[in-house]
Amino acid sequence: MLGEATWVDGIAFIARGITFRNTAGPQNSQAVALRSASDLSVFYSCGFEGYQDTLFVLAQRQFYKSCYIYGTIDFIFGNAAVIFQNCFILVRKPLWGQVNVITAQGRVDPFQNTGISIHNSLVSPAPDLLPVAHLYNTYLGRPWMQYSRTVYLKTYFDGIVNSAGWLPWENTNFAFDTLYYGEYMNFGPGSSTQYRVKWRGYHVITSTKTASQFTVASFIAGGAWLPATGVPFTAGL
Repeated sequence: MLGEATWVDGIAFIARGITFRNTAGPQNSQAVALRSASDLSVFYSCGFEGYQDTLFVLAQRQFYKSCYIYGTIDFIFGNAAVIFQNCFILVRKPLWGQVNVITAQGRVDPFQNTGISIHNSLVSPAPDLLPVAHLYNTYLGRPWMQYSRTVYLKTYFDGIVNSAGWLPWENTNFAFDTLYYGEYMNFGPGSSTQYRVKWRGYHVITSTKTASQFTVASFIAGGAWLPATGVPFTAGL
């Protein structure tokens, strides 16, 4: 829907095989396709299509399985405790002069148990970006709020991912020391951590114990509520 978002609230919302699309286009700036604040919510085999701010994971515990998410700038953002598992993250062609940023996580307190965890997924160019991908920079995330937290676990990175990996917020050093960004056993041509940012809050995760904190079982306590949904999931790494 042009310029309008679908809103989901309440408890235990489940969507399966649905596409949420905002057709405003890259020239219209922020254009949310779905805003979810539903606790214990599940999205299975769904599509989320937009450009800037496609998917607003506002709050609570959320799980996305085998979904397609399209966008350009901050297109997965918010302050939920959310896991994307076996998802396809497809980066679109932005306006000329813009860069692509996949995530903008919004944790405002170091004691909040929120963050974005992307597990066993794929980051690649959408068809419109593919032929011109070399003309645009794509980053894994940038810090929307002071304690922004995002991790990628065992995910394939296409070569479109910039070697620095992560982008400062509007050319400042905001949150460099307080954010938590992590990469664990990712693979593909864009996965090398050799030239990643040197921020204090950035981590190349080598410990299985540390990485396991961001899995379905630990991060969203999925073992207690996901079986009842009938949606398949991997509890651990």
